[in-house]
Amino acid sequence: MAAACAPRLLLPPASSTSTIPRRLLRRQVISARAGAGAASVAARGLDADDFRHPLDKQNTLLLKAIPGLNDVGKALLGPVSEQVMVLQNIGSSVLVSENQLSDLYQILTEAAKLLNTDAPDLYIRQNPVPNAYTLAISGKKPFIVVHTSLVELLTKKELQAVLAHELGHLKCDHGVWLTFANILTMGAYSVPGFGMVAGFLEEQLYRWLRAAELTCDRAALLVVQDPKVVISVLMKLAGGCPSLADQLNVDAFLEQARSYEKAASNPVGWYIRNAQTRELSHPLPVMRAREIDEWSRSREYKTVQHKVIQLNQQQDAS
Repeated sequence: MAAACAPRLLLPPASSTSTIPRRLLRRQVISARAGAGAASVAARGLDADDFRHPLDKQNTLLLKAIPGLNDVGKALLGPVSEQVMVLQNIGSSVLVSENQLSDLYQILTEAAKLLNTDAPDLYIRQNPVPNAYTLAISGKKPFIVVHTSLVELLTKKELQAVLAHELGHLKCDHGVWLTFANILTMGAYSVPGFGMVAGFLEEQLYRWLRAAELTCDRAALLVVQDPKVVISVLMKLAGGCPSLADQLNVDAFLEQARSYEKAASNPVGWYIRNAQTRELSHPLPVMRAREIDEWSRSREYKTVQHKVIQLNQQQDAS
């Protein structure tokens, strides 16, 4: 794994006033006053709705409209999640801390600070399938699980993007529904009494989860500050391995994403794309790459990025 340095989000240092002409100095004073309003906004902290994807907002409202879904989820997930936590994670993984895999602990806490959220527990689990996921139960401390094969595949900065993505789920309070969807992908149909409910809610939950993933890709970008890092993660998950990692080309993958979008733009392509994605828990990697590339160029991203930078500067100064 390449040892890329964690990002430092600092504003440019102020120049010495002794060499600045009077008229330029006056402009700087005016700019500083104008920026005071932005600083007060940043002082309130980063809010989830600052970067939440519109489809996430829309599908969250649709889930909330399902009578009793939240209560059913809490009732069914309590004992199931307890089993998952004990048998699949705490009992067979390594808990990251200041004294255990301290580099991972550092990039997790740094990402949490930038997103203005609490850092959950992080477990590293031996698994040949590259993956990371978050489980959050009401009343219990949430945790992130990262598979060892994913650590081997990514650079340090890319791994921080993954952790920031997972933190995005917690920042946006995806909570019970996220755990609901994750357990669906981990074999919920084998749980007594859960299969019928899972089958009924699967399509709605997956539609919401695909939208939530787009939100969390934005969280990753806000932390690493480089869309190519986020897109590189998606590319490696689509078709990467350690022996090929240094040969992969982000620009070529983006061109592939544009080709897919063009091919799916006609009625037949649109139908096929929807049929392909309907039962997926995540959007296709090329679609996610295209989404994050477009958002990185938007005015909305620049505004939120500036807010994150100012918030980080204020925290460092305090």
